[in-house]
Amino acid sequence: MTSTAAEQKDLARRGGHAQRWLILGVICLAQLTVLLDNTVLNVAIPSLTADLHASTADVQWMINAYALVQSGLVLTAGSSADRYGRKKMLVTGLALFGVGSLAAGLAQSSGQLIAARAGMGVGGALLMTTTLAVVVQIFDDAERVKAIGIWSTVSSLGFAAGPLIGGAMLNHFWWGAIFLVNIPVAVIGLIAVVRLVPESKDPRGDRPDLVGALLSTLGMAAVVYAIISGPEHGWGSGRVLLTAFAGVAVLTGFVLWELHVPYPMLDMHFFRNQRFTGAVAGAILVAFGMTGSLFLLTQHLQFVLGYGPLEAGLRTAPLALTVVALNLTGLGARLVVRLGTPAVIAAGMSLLAAGLGAIALLGGRDYDGLLFGLVVMGAGVALAMPAMANAIMSAIPPEKAGVGAGVNGTLAEFGNGLGVAVLGAVLNSRFAALLPGAVGAASLPAALAAADGAAERERITDAFASGLETSQLAGALAVLAGGLLAAVLLRRAERTEAD
Repeated sequence: MTSTAAEQKDLARRGGHAQRWLILGVICLAQLTVLLDNTVLNVAIPSLTADLHASTADVQWMINAYALVQSGLVLTAGSSADRYGRKKMLVTGLALFGVGSLAAGLAQSSGQLIAARAGMGVGGALLMTTTLAVVVQIFDDAERVKAIGIWSTVSSLGFAAGPLIGGAMLNHFWWGAIFLVNIPVAVIGLIAVVRLVPESKDPRGDRPDLVGALLSTLGMAAVVYAIISGPEHGWGSGRVLLTAFAGVAVLTGFVLWELHVPYPMLDMHFFRNQRFTGAVAGAILVAFGMTGSLFLLTQHLQFVLGYGPLEAGLRTAPLALTVVALNLTGLGARLVVRLGTPAVIAAGMSLLAAGLGAIALLGGRDYDGLLFGLVVMGAGVALAMPAMANAIMSAIPPEKAGVGAGVNGTLAEFGNGLGVAVLGAVLNSRFAALLPGAVGAASLPAALAAADGAAERERITDAFASGLETSQLAGALAVLAGGLLAAVLLRRAERTEAD
């Protein structure tokens, strides 16, 4: 049965849906599966490089294809969920995600895997928007912050636990198994969603903005492609500049389209709300720092420190464990009540930046430095992410919960793709600069394969470690600046609302 707006208000008054916590568990399972695939490929990079003869750019596109399709489609998916029903979109998303996972697991070339990952991104977009929208609908005001905190914990766990789960799978199976394992999860999720999740929608919802989705997807893909190809072709080359210009032009067209179309998937007037804008800035940069860092760290652990896939995954686990431990205790929700959203976000982003800095300065050759940085990063993510998700959803009308979830998902996915692309580009540029004239200097595996003796291999790994340090410091500065900006904007919004 479909809930109307009046029924949803009555539901909130009565304390939420009777099976709300069981439903939360179901949708968190779906959310976890989708988010694991943002980072699960990181530990498979050496295997993919060898088995599929993948270049550095191929590997980055295997990761970014999934994220970019999601970021381009989640707003349209959220609008569709509001109009046609959130349960329908959950079911559709799980089915598409399962089919895409099967295609990825059976891929025989880099191109096939990139295409399959893009297909998985379509299902992932539907799932990411509907899970948070359902949380907003089934919990009342008193429990919603705690529920969003648990949802955010699962989101963080998905990003951080990907390398661990991927490493465990690769220790016993070939790389395709990391995708095929999604299929039984998708089937279980489908059964549970059909039986448990109530249907809800906004009868007044606008029709999907397909042109907007196309423009945003093409624009972001072009910009990220320019960032990825910059180190290889040169930042001043015609290919890079033309692609970057085209991406910016398409994204500008997207903004203009959204301002004038009667049914925008993203109402640009939301950005007049300083609470919304502050949360937006923070959400992008949390994803930027965390995903970009994990992308680099899993390579560093394997290529430089010599760990296998499982060992590398285990050594990134402290980030996930810290996030889970802090969020399940409800620390973030209590601090929001006591200190306010701006202060909690500022503290969380500062800790995340400090963790990135610690990894850069202490973790070049020593895992103890990496461990300290991962724990500090986890504490920052545990504080910042739930507060920002709640700030975004509270700034958007409840009947537009799908669109609000779409905005949150878009920011996370855009930050993920941008983090991998930008920090990866910084690393590659520094690495190539330190090995002038070396064969395969644009790729660590190629440079190691062409190395002549142990001394040359050590010089190559030192260059990679230096590139890692530079890229992590760049990420730390971006996260710190974004955290301070988000806190200032949110504080101003609170003062304006109080007046």
